[in-house]
Amino acid sequence: MGLTLVLFALTGCGVAVEDPPGTTAAAPELSIPSTWAFSTDTLPVVADQGMVVSTDEYASEVGVAVLRDGGNAVDAAIATGFALAVVNPEAGNLGGGGFMIVRNAEGGVFALDHREKAPLAATRDMFLDEEGNVTDAATVGHLAAGVPGTVAGLWEAYRRFGSLTWNRLLQPAIDLAAGFELRERQIATLVASQNGIRQNEEAARIFLPQGRVPQVGDTLRQFELAGTLTRIQALGAADFYEGETADLLVAEMERGGGIITGEDLAGYSAVWRDPTEFDYRGYTVYSMPPPSSGGVTMAEITNIVEEWTLREYPWHSPEAIHLMTEAFRRAYADRNEYLADPDFVEMPLTDLVSQEYAAHRAATITMDQATPSEEVRPGVESYTDETNTTHYSVVDSDGNAVSVTTSINSWYGGKVVVEGAGFFLNNTMDDFAAKPGTPNQFGLVQGENNAVSPEKRMLSAMTPTVVTDPTGDLFLVAGTPGGSTIITTVFQTISNIIDYGMNVVEAVNAPRVHHQHLPDQLYYEHGGLPGETVMALEALGHTVVERDPGPPGSYFTGGMSGDVQLIMRMPDGRLEGWSDPRRGGRAVGY
Repeated sequence: MGLTLVLFALTGCGVAVEDPPGTTAAAPELSIPSTWAFSTDTLPVVADQGMVVSTDEYASEVGVAVLRDGGNAVDAAIATGFALAVVNPEAGNLGGGGFMIVRNAEGGVFALDHREKAPLAATRDMFLDEEGNVTDAATVGHLAAGVPGTVAGLWEAYRRFGSLTWNRLLQPAIDLAAGFELRERQIATLVASQNGIRQNEEAARIFLPQGRVPQVGDTLRQFELAGTLTRIQALGAADFYEGETADLLVAEMERGGGIITGEDLAGYSAVWRDPTEFDYRGYTVYSMPPPSSGGVTMAEITNIVEEWTLREYPWHSPEAIHLMTEAFRRAYADRNEYLADPDFVEMPLTDLVSQEYAAHRAATITMDQATPSEEVRPGVESYTDETNTTHYSVVDSDGNAVSVTTSINSWYGGKVVVEGAGFFLNNTMDDFAAKPGTPNQFGLVQGENNAVSPEKRMLSAMTPTVVTDPTGDLFLVAGTPGGSTIITTVFQTISNIIDYGMNVVEAVNAPRVHHQHLPDQLYYEHGGLPGETVMALEALGHTVVERDPGPPGSYFTGGMSGDVQLIMRMPDGRLEGWSDPRRGGRAVGY
């Protein structure tokens, strides 16, 4: 699909976009400034049979090899996930957790929650000092780790849906752990995180050999991780939660003053939940329910935006950005107040995902003035009277689809490697409201519902998503990392396609904006908005902030939002995929 670059006059004149790609859509006209880093006129990756899109080419190739061997989409997702634990150690993981959406070829949709849990010894105020201030123990070190869920989740997905042997799915990761050639993507994250990694002797020994960041082309060998993966290959999840790996993890906790015990590990389980399902302009969206905030928050955003015909405004015009921002502001206010672990907290989910409630929220939006966030309160009562992460998407030849987002929160989590086991521990305890009303590392100001409590799963923004078209056929598989920006990034990707008729490259590569209620700032990616648009938004009352680009020339480490991994199924059955260039992944198909 061709692309016309047009700088619109700020008049609000419409652009004609009839239907999404694959039907009768015309090429969209995009108002993209010359300062933007990524081209949108590259051709998508196309496949006839199956496709895997992830943040790393090694991992995508592993997944596609599984599909070629006759494995289904879940098999490929499991193999890709373990491969990412090796080649993407800053976010792919054994020591974290995540969420998975599975849609089978018959149309059944399943949501798997393998989010971390607070240890039994966790307390509400464990991250506060004597003066009641939040310490860095929630983000760095052993106390920052929740009980990991990744291995339990992948094992549970295999138990329910796997078809190839478990041994086959683990072997590629074991081979990669024996040694793989480092590429620019891995080096960039090590450069950015090296100071934190140096604080942990085992992490520094493995990832900073001879005390320095490796060079592109060097071989990274992770023998301890290979041993852990080999035990998991032989024994399944039992090794991680009750076997030798569990013992190594507990020993690491005791050595570093952490609180995860053998009882915590033995008591962990992944949970199947009902997906959050909602309509957007005739398309059906399936995403994760709490303890993910993604599905519910995105449902509220889409329902509010549906009160307007978004395509009447040019893409990224001040009017379109203003409308999205006002929807983001209200949805995040509700997210931060109400959402939490459903096993611990009653939430007004029926209201939050309803079109009626969205209309109530939308009625407070005006197109000529931004609403200060201090005036936007959580709204259910008045209505009713009562960060690091990675994503991958998979589709197989039968039409089964899997969307997985997995995380250890910050890059390289809490910077702690389990001695003898070779993997980083997460720092997702920071996703709790360590002190309700105080920002976490992503700036999210969350409420009492998400306070720390033993065995509670911390709230997450991860939003793995599957979309079906108006006939019920598979249409999109999408997701992204990005901390608090995940939800707005997934929404904008879907809207770019459904509202503006973009193809997968355009939808992923186009600049993004973000607002999360507090702080009351509208962020845009470095170089992503023309100056005229920024001035128009400021005239409406928005505080507009360009993201810091980081070191000169480094779009990878700063200034960007998200790392979308997207697959679109076309009407003729072909698959078109694209991996976000912001972090340099790869779509691979056959």
